[in-house]
Amino acid sequence: MEENGLITTLVAAIVLAFVLGFIAQRLKLSPLVGYLLAGVAAGPHSPGFTADIHLALQLSEVGVILLMFGVGLKISIDDIWSVRWVSVPGSLFQTIFVAVLGAGVGLALHMPVAEAIILGTSLSVASTVVFLRALDDRRLMKTEAGRISVSWLLVEDFVIILAIVVLPSLVTATSGGSEVSLTSVLLAVGATLGKIAVFVALMLIIGGRFFPWLIVQIAHTKSRELLSLGTLALALGVAYAAYFWFGASFALGAFLGGLALNGSKFSHKVAEDSLPLRDTFAVLFFVAVGMLFDPTVLVRQPLEVAALVAVVVIGKALLAWLP
Repeated sequence: MEENGLITTLVAAIVLAFVLGFIAQRLKLSPLVGYLLAGVAAGPHSPGFTADIHLALQLSEVGVILLMFGVGLKISIDDIWSVRWVSVPGSLFQTIFVAVLGAGVGLALHMPVAEAIILGTSLSVASTVVFLRALDDRRLMKTEAGRISVSWLLVEDFVIILAIVVLPSLVTATSGGSEVSLTSVLLAVGATLGKIAVFVALMLIIGGRFFPWLIVQIAHTKSRELLSLGTLALALGVAYAAYFWFGASFALGAFLGGLALNGSKFSHKVAEDSLPLRDTFAVLFFVAVGMLFDPTVLVRQPLEVAALVAVVVIGKALLAWLP
C-alpha cells in the first residue's frame, strides 16, 4: 500500500473533494466547505481509510506556489506600490495586535508562555490561499481593495518569516532555557532581511529581464506542452530557490517569480494555461488542511475553540475595518 501512497492520496483527495464540493455547492455553501470536509474524511481523525497526510501537505505547497505565481502575473509592482501607505502600517498593526490578543487568550486558557506566543503568532497571519481564492472568485483582484489585500498578505508573509527566525529564541527564553542574547537575535533578523532583500533585487532586476525573454523563446517553439512545462518549472524553481538559498517562503518566491514575468506579452497566456493545474492543487491545499482537523476538539474543548474563532473572525475583522 505504501508504494502507491502518492496515487492513493491523490485519488482519495480529488474524488472526495469533487463529491463533497459538489454537494456543498448544491446546498448553497462554498465548495471550500466540501473540500475541507473531504480532508476530514480522509484524515487520521476519522474512521476508515486514511490518506498520507505528509504527501498531502507537500502537494498542498504546490497549490500555494502556483496560486501565488498566478497572483504575481496579475498584480504589478505599481499596483502594490500605490497602496503601500495603507497596507504596510495596517498589516503590521493588525498582525502585532492580533498576536498579542491571541497570546492573551492562550494565557487565559492556562497555556505556558511559550505556547501562548506561538498560538498568538499563528492566529495573526491570514491564510493566503483562502483569502486570494475569495478575491479571485469575486473578481476583486484588480480593484483597489484587491491590491491592498495582496500587499497586506505580502507584509504578513515577511512578518511570519521573521517570526520563524525570532520565535525559537523567544521560546527558549520564556521556557527557562539558556540565556538568549539580544545581539544574536538582531543579527539573525538582519541576516534574514538581507537575504530576502538580495532575492527581491535578483527577481526584479535580473528576473524581470530574463524570465520574459525565456518565455518568449519557449513560445517561439510553438509547443503548448513546452510552454506549460516551462511555466511550471519557472514557478516551482523560483519558489524552491527562494526557500532553499534565501530563507524565504515558497509563496513569496513564487509571487516574486510571477511579478518578474508580469507585463510580458505572454503573461496572460501563461496565467490562462496554468489555471487548471493551479485550481486542482489549490483544492489539495484545502483537503490537506481538513486532514489536520480533529472534529472531537469541538466536543472536548468547545469554549477554547470559540475563543480562538472570536479572535480570528471578530478581532481581525474589527482591526481591518478601523481606518
